[in-house]
Amino acid sequence: MQRELLILRHAKSDWGIETDDFNRPLKKKGKKAALRMGLWLKQEDLIPDCIITSPAVRALKTAEWVCEAMAIDRRSVIKDPRVYDAEVNSLLHVLAEHSKDYRRVLLVGHNPDLEALLTYLADKVDVPPDGKLFATATLARLQMPNDWTQLTRSSAKLLLLVRAADLRSEEDPD
Repeated sequence: MQRELLILRHAKSDWGIETDDFNRPLKKKGKKAALRMGLWLKQEDLIPDCIITSPAVRALKTAEWVCEAMAIDRRSVIKDPRVYDAEVNSLLHVLAEHSKDYRRVLLVGHNPDLEALLTYLADKVDVPPDGKLFATATLARLQMPNDWTQLTRSSAKLLLLVRAADLRSEEDPD
């Protein structure tokens, strides 16, 4: 069975609200980007079997809006505190623990953590011209080894890197 990992950085958060990092919400623009990404995933038939997210508000809300756009029950999202402020080894443990029975997993989290995970796993990663590998609401699609517990350096193949901002259309959700 071919396995895939979808890595999604949370959508744009609102720095104008006075709160701690963990509780920072999404901007309206972030909600639209998350919905746009969810619609794109649905259109591309890239529906995940499992969604794992950081419990931080901006990541959790991103995951929930993506679920809504894909018509997936948001209660099925796994909130794992180890995804917040994580190092690569922690993210690898999360994937090994939650993903063994799934073909396609969506991991929603933060930078620089997700960028470190991507560059660790992928055999080759080209940085976009603007120098931002994982801008907000960016999704990486990786072809993974069959065993989620054996994720070593360069064990995956990057198939696609797409930004919600590049998916803009006249049909953007309100």
